[in-house]
Amino acid sequence: MKAAVYYENGPPSVFKYEDVPDPECLPQGIVIKVEAVSIEGGDTLNRAGGELATVPHIVGYQAAGTIVEVGAEVTHLKPGQRVTTVNVHGSHAELRSVFARTAWVIPDSMDIKTASAIPVPFGTAHDCLFEFGHLKAGETVLVQAGAGAVGLAAIQLAKKAGATVIATASSDERLEGLKQYGMDHGINYRTQDLVVEAKRLTDNRGVNLVVDPVGGSTLQKSILALGYRGRISMVGRAGREDMRVDVSTMMGGNQSLSGVFLGAEIFTDRVHDNIQKLIDDIGRGDLKVVLDKSFALKDAAAAHEYIESRKAFGRVTLIP
Repeated sequence: MKAAVYYENGPPSVFKYEDVPDPECLPQGIVIKVEAVSIEGGDTLNRAGGELATVPHIVGYQAAGTIVEVGAEVTHLKPGQRVTTVNVHGSHAELRSVFARTAWVIPDSMDIKTASAIPVPFGTAHDCLFEFGHLKAGETVLVQAGAGAVGLAAIQLAKKAGATVIATASSDERLEGLKQYGMDHGINYRTQDLVVEAKRLTDNRGVNLVVDPVGGSTLQKSILALGYRGRISMVGRAGREDMRVDVSTMMGGNQSLSGVFLGAEIFTDRVHDNIQKLIDDIGRGDLKVVLDKSFALKDAAAAHEYIESRKAFGRVTLIP
């Protein structure tokens, strides 16, 4: 099969488009013909500095396609079914092998690119808001990096739950685009003081919950934007800065900071069933996957470079 691989960590230019052996099907797994790859933020971070499980290495968490082989111990899936999948690596290829537990059947009517971009962003956003963020109707949520896939999912889910949604983005144009997904108030973090604006928009009370996939200096601002008993769901380090923050202000406000990693519970019934529900919600039109550009698999370097330019609004996909 063809795959976008690399032999060492580095910038997007490390990608090579090469022939590699087809993946083996595990007894508890499946192999799919990949029809769409959703490039995750973690994919770019892993390419830049993550562990190379194999050399050459095939990066990538998410891909959707059609099952071509089923392991001997798998009884609930069969060849020919369309699924979206998650694994620690291997999405940037024409074929991928995953555990059947991290594959979800998608509706016949669902676009394959849409399906490829559901599990990680929507499952993560849901956990940030509800499992760890304990969001209640009537509360105010601050979503950092609102134009990213997790941000767009969090905005929609929070609004659907009856929250007031504040989101940040790097331009007024991007903020304008977020309004249709449920954002009530936008903060341009390049031209406005995030903490001052968050306080102003909440009559100086501060927000009840922050979803922060950026980390670094942005996480410090998230802390300072909190109200009494406010919570933060920290879910990434897209800003690629050191996670060095002063948490001393949190004590006086009885505030809390939770780290969120969907992968830690990806094999549980709770996460598996929740992702299936989110897929069904999207299939019914209750939620929307926002897609930006698509690139050919052979152009993985250009796709990663585009993502790192921070021009994308929603998910970028690769098509083998």
